Amino acid sequence: MLNPALINKTRLYSGLVLFTYVSIHLINHSLGLISVMAMQAMLDRVEHIWESIPGTVVLYGALLIHLSLALLALYRRRSLRMPAMEAAQLCLGFLIPFLLAQHLAATRLTYSLYDGDDTYRAELLRMYTLNPERGWMQVVLLIAAWIHGTIGVNYSLSLRPWYPTAKPTLFATAILIPVLALLGFWEGGREVAEMAMDPEVKARMIAHHALSPDALANLDLIRDWMRGTVTALILIVLALRLVRRQWQRRRGTFRVTYPDGRRIEALIGTSVLEVSRMAKIPHASVCGGRGRCSTCRIRVVAPASALPELSDAEMKVLHRVGAAPNVRLACQLRPMGHLSATPLLSPTVTVHEGLAAGGHMTGSEREIAILFADIRSFTELAETKLPYDVVFLLNRYFEEMGRAIEGAGGRVDKFIGDGIMALFGVEAGAEAGCRAALAAAAAMSERLIHLNTVLAEDLPTPLKIGIGIHAGPAIVGEMGFGQTVSVTAIGDAVNTASRLESMTKEQGVQLIVSEEVARHALTNLDRFPAMEIMVRGRVQPLTIRCIPLGSDLVG
Repeated sequence: MLNPALINKTRLYSGLVLFTYVSIHLINHSLGLISVMAMQAMLDRVEHIWESIPGTVVLYGALLIHLSLALLALYRRRSLRMPAMEAAQLCLGFLIPFLLAQHLAATRLTYSLYDGDDTYRAELLRMYTLNPERGWMQVVLLIAAWIHGTIGVNYSLSLRPWYPTAKPTLFATAILIPVLALLGFWEGGREVAEMAMDPEVKARMIAHHALSPDALANLDLIRDWMRGTVTALILIVLALRLVRRQWQRRRGTFRVTYPDGRRIEALIGTSVLEVSRMAKIPHASVCGGRGRCSTCRIRVVAPASALPELSDAEMKVLHRVGAAPNVRLACQLRPMGHLSATPLLSPTVTVHEGLAAGGHMTGSEREIAILFADIRSFTELAETKLPYDVVFLLNRYFEEMGRAIEGAGGRVDKFIGDGIMALFGVEAGAEAGCRAALAAAAAMSERLIHLNTVLAEDLPTPLKIGIGIHAGPAIVGEMGFGQTVSVTAIGDAVNTASRLESMTKEQGVQLIVSEEVARHALTNLDRFPAMEIMVRGRVQPLTIRCIPLGSDLVG
């Protein structure tokens, strides 16, 4: 059985060889903005590499390997429904050999007939003056090859952590290189055309590079043979796909049930990602279904008999994101029986968001600290303010509190009216989370003093807040719908923290902390009064510490 990881790597490396060749070719063309002599000077330096025996083996070997693997990829697809970017790459990839056949036959295979110091002038004369149709075909070839290559490079680099920062610069470069190449080709052609305005010079150039009728016929034969071979290979692959489809019908079908209730039936051998695409169900896949980005991962419910074993490549990707045992990559999973599949990421997710949303983000129980904060008597305050003033006030308050929470290492979960919910220790664990939550409460208290000073003229009375902190097990994961999906927590610990925040008004303090928080944080809070309370929903009493001001924790 072919190793998918090895195939992907071979396809990538062969494509990079071809992309390097095309890049050098385009840069060479751009020198036409200087002169045809500059174009020829660079060609003289690089052609010794590509026309050497090792260079020829590498270049043509990469071309044959890349084309072969493209045909294999076409065969392995169970569906031709795909995102526009993948479709563009596929179509351009098979268009290039047809355009390249003419170029190879007319240039690389006839270099031996040219004066080695005059290759560019000869080609520009032919493509710009004598046969402009060939010139336009060369332009189309370069654009098609460049777009095909840049799409592949984009898929490959999208997994790199530095890529989002570098992407604008790389995109500008990807636009600039072909534009300069086309301008250089145009300017070089104009230079040669001006030279050819002298009838004697033109006649001498044509005679010097003329090919015999037999040579021209042979070149046309080579071109037609290349195009015919590629056409035949594509037709053979399409025919094999039809044969495979008929054979797979005998093996049976399987059904995928999606969260919205849709049940899609497909032939055994089809991946879940292909099923989603066939049914026009949006499904994330940043790497184009190559099993590298993990953004297509799904939660699966199915009997063991319906699921093939994990491949080494799929296992490596899932391990990297800390996926649960019932999570699989939709692009790699080819079920053998019925199953239910739930895509775990938004169809518009980026690869870096997908990597960040791994492991516990897909749903796990973790012991964390939860903080709730609320502005006291804010409803009465809002009634005396214009809507604009209320929004301004809340945004300033949220900014100050958010900075305090994030500065302590917490995560703002959500803003609820004038309230805030924050999580601590989601990554680092309960001990670090409880220490961070206490530090955040102290910072929030100090920032509130600063905020009241800044807004003294806008407030009839200083803002007062209540903060409740509790620690315990909670279910943490991405929850929501559509664009409102976010990481949050649910459970008894969350409810308890909310009730402690509500009790700060009854106790007349700014902060209430449960004894569990102090225990996990290894902090002695004996200087603050303790009391036992009953919290709705809990059987056992809860010991809490009432702290007048969050800033008192610093003392």
